Amino acid sequence: MILKQLRISRYLSQEQLAEISGLSVRTIQRIESGHNASTESLKCLTAALDVDINVLNQEELMIDKGSDNWKAMSPILKGWFIINYLQMRPNRATGVRIEVVSHIFAFIFCVMGFVYESILAGGIIFLVTAHLFRLLTWQGDKYGIWYDTEQSEKD
Repeated sequence: MILKQLRISRYLSQEQLAEISGLSVRTIQRIESGHNASTESLKCLTAALDVDINVLNQEELMIDKGSDNWKAMSPILKGWFIINYLQMRPNRATGVRIEVVSHIFAFIFCVMGFVYESILAGGIIFLVTAHLFRLLTWQGDKYGIWYDTEQSEKD
């Protein structure tokens, strides 16, 4: 379920979502951790987040190129998303994965830079890449252009 991603993309805390939806914070935490939600809880969440019930049952967020937000974005920003994700249907998880891997390699290369000074440049490049992907993910959340896909598409 993508409840946490939807909540974060709307800049809501678990407490705020609980208040808006009429559910308890513990229920929100339980659903975000992967436990099944009752139909009533799903209805409360769909009303609070203004999404279809099918959206909450999806597994991940991806860019919805048919959305009004995507269409309203400048061609430069659209190109930035597509080029940086190197796929026609980029998803949020890819950006986060690249950010984490880049941070890990940046750390390794910077530590190795103490021994081999020339390797330090690679560490800086990985660090810049990690921060650029963090910015890209933040902008995707800010503009609300992610959409959900079925679990079967991941398999």
